[in-house]
Amino acid sequence: MAFSKLLEQAGGVGLFQTLQVLTFILPCLMIPSQMLLENFSAAIPGHRCWTHMLDNGSAVPTNMTPKALLTISIPPDSNQGPHQCRRFRQPQWQLLDPNATATSWSEADTEPCVDGWVYDRSVFTSTIVAKWDLVCSSQGLKPLSQSIFMSGILVGSFIWGLLSYRFGRKPMLSWCCLQLAVAGTSTIFAPTFVIYCGLRFVAAFGMAGIFLSSLTLMVEWTTTSRRAVTMTVVGCAFSAGQAALGGLAFALRDWRTLQLAASVPFFAISLISWWLPESARWLIIKGKPDQALQELRKVARINGHKEAKNLTIEVLMSSVKEEVASAKEPRSVLDLFCMPVLRWRSCAMLVVKMTADGILHTVGRLGAMMGPLILMSRQALPLLPPLLYGVISIASSLVVLFFLPETQGLPLPDTIQDLESQKSTAAQGNRQEAVTVESTSL
Repeated sequence: MAFSKLLEQAGGVGLFQTLQVLTFILPCLMIPSQMLLENFSAAIPGHRCWTHMLDNGSAVPTNMTPKALLTISIPPDSNQGPHQCRRFRQPQWQLLDPNATATSWSEADTEPCVDGWVYDRSVFTSTIVAKWDLVCSSQGLKPLSQSIFMSGILVGSFIWGLLSYRFGRKPMLSWCCLQLAVAGTSTIFAPTFVIYCGLRFVAAFGMAGIFLSSLTLMVEWTTTSRRAVTMTVVGCAFSAGQAALGGLAFALRDWRTLQLAASVPFFAISLISWWLPESARWLIIKGKPDQALQELRKVARINGHKEAKNLTIEVLMSSVKEEVASAKEPRSVLDLFCMPVLRWRSCAMLVVKMTADGILHTVGRLGAMMGPLILMSRQALPLLPPLLYGVISIASSLVVLFFLPETQGLPLPDTIQDLESQKSTAAQGNRQEAVTVESTSL
């Protein structure tokens, strides 16, 4: 809580925080496009086998309609439409007889689509499914690409949290934006599906760093009382990005163009992010008080707070000496479970500020990785996906309801020492209340 008071002395929340939130809205609008992109770029268009009678112009009889050619070239599926994965070895002329039935041909008369497929391009002019023929025997590769993408976010959630603590939030944010832009743009040139999946993994790896670094910077430059508002604004931007993707995909029917539209803006975001100041809290913890003071004065100047000139190194270090001492103590993830009150909060939400927030997103990415695979299981067990999603959501809600403490109107702890002080203060208040009740009864 000491740094929050120091931030208040530097002007609290003002124009700088507004500009910062507006800056972070840009990646939050674009990140959903990357996460949900394959709902459109990997859409499965209608398809059938390529056949000589239908698709070889020189072999098409001039006296036959396309419907008749389709009848003798492609067997019907269970819905009496053209089969998507098989074709007749030889034209089945007997099927043109009005009295022909389903017994007029057998499975032996058919073969797989050895010459490829013909795709319906009325909805999407091009998708990765059509480019690499991810249908029929290869249809399992389509959800695999999304699982690989989500695994990139999973790995990035581990790595970028450590790197941003060591090298700073700002350089990691700029680098991750550039990495996502380069990898996302490069996917349109991928010659094979394997390379495409690899580039998507690299893009997702960078996207995790954008999410973690931007949220950390925003939280560390915002006073405790305004964090909920800023996080709500960012959440709304995230939802708006999800909604905008549908309109973007409606306008851009080619997967390459859509991929470019979702990736190129991150080049600009990488450049824009350089105006952001480094986290003063991180600079103090890393033993750079002079640079931290410079950043605080810069923020105060943008906010129009003239009293920030009174801030000195001595005032700064005396205000955050407990946080600096706490940062020097050796800590690990296991410390989340050593203190009873912190253990309960960690088990309920897996969150201690941004460290546990990274764990929370990591667990979320595990679910995202399994999502496409769970959807595949509905072919065998149709009730399994909705049952899993419903049970997990209800169980999570009950955990939050019963174990998450109310924070409205309360100062949020910044360090473990703050949490211990908060606990001791609450215990002291309970003892005083008990004494008051006992004396009243006497």
